[in-house]
Amino acid sequence: MEPRTALLALLLSAALLSPMPAFPASPLPAPMLATRFHDAGDLTHWLVSEKLDGVRARWDGHRLLTRNGDPIDAPRWFTAGWPAQAMEGELWIARGQFQQVSDLVRALRPDQAGWRKVRFMAFDLPGDADPFAQRVQRLRALVALAGLPRLQLIAQTRLHDRAALDARLRAVLAAGGEGLMLHRAAGRYVGGRSDGLLKYKAAADDEAWVIGYRPGRGKYAGQVGALLVEDARGRRFALGSGLSDADRRHPPRHGSVVTYRYDGLTAKGTPRFARYLRVRAEPGRGRR
Repeated sequence: MEPRTALLALLLSAALLSPMPAFPASPLPAPMLATRFHDAGDLTHWLVSEKLDGVRARWDGHRLLTRNGDPIDAPRWFTAGWPAQAMEGELWIARGQFQQVSDLVRALRPDQAGWRKVRFMAFDLPGDADPFAQRVQRLRALVALAGLPRLQLIAQTRLHDRAALDARLRAVLAAGGEGLMLHRAAGRYVGGRSDGLLKYKAAADDEAWVIGYRPGRGKYAGQVGALLVEDARGRRFALGSGLSDADRRHPPRHGSVVTYRYDGLTAKGTPRFARYLRVRAEPGRGRR
């Protein structure tokens, strides 16, 4: 063998035997969380979008993650062609289809057919230090450049006054939506609860952990009559209203995080007219 050929063979062998370098995922800041809507002042300083009833997800440039950083086992083709920059959005199918998306995210194996219905509706660039209005412009350019039907942008609009905001909320609710999100145009991305991100809904909602069950009576004998839950403030109460027959037969597991809706607080400080909505996370999967 000629010296040149022998050298090439040696280099090729070394390349095949050497492990591929590991590229670490881009670090993400803690997720920015919304506070409930309050007097936001001049509404022209805010960008308004629909609050989609999907599963919040984060793309770190390499992997798709839940809000808490747990990997989402989506099919590889779903994220193929996505930009290397970190993005945040909602995994969403359509209004009223939250449970289908949640089931896909929590499945042990990717449901290829189910994922073909899902879109990643991007709304922010968590690794970008500029104001939100500029982040949205860059995000719009990234989504347009990718040109993928499964990667889309949540529309952001400016409204001039409270009347226009309330009219927009009524239209979204009438169409089966959940509510609106208000993002301060000049706001920076800040991990944790922020007054720069507001959630505007007709009724308040919150999350609680399932800690037990109340047995059903009458036609629900032998089933679950209500979920016993505890919220982040340590308040314990029952959720019976809102449970379907299927929920009563197969209730959320002990330790699950559930979302409930309520209308203010009672004199004792517990949620008034609390109504079960859905499971947000199973035990061990974290809060989304």
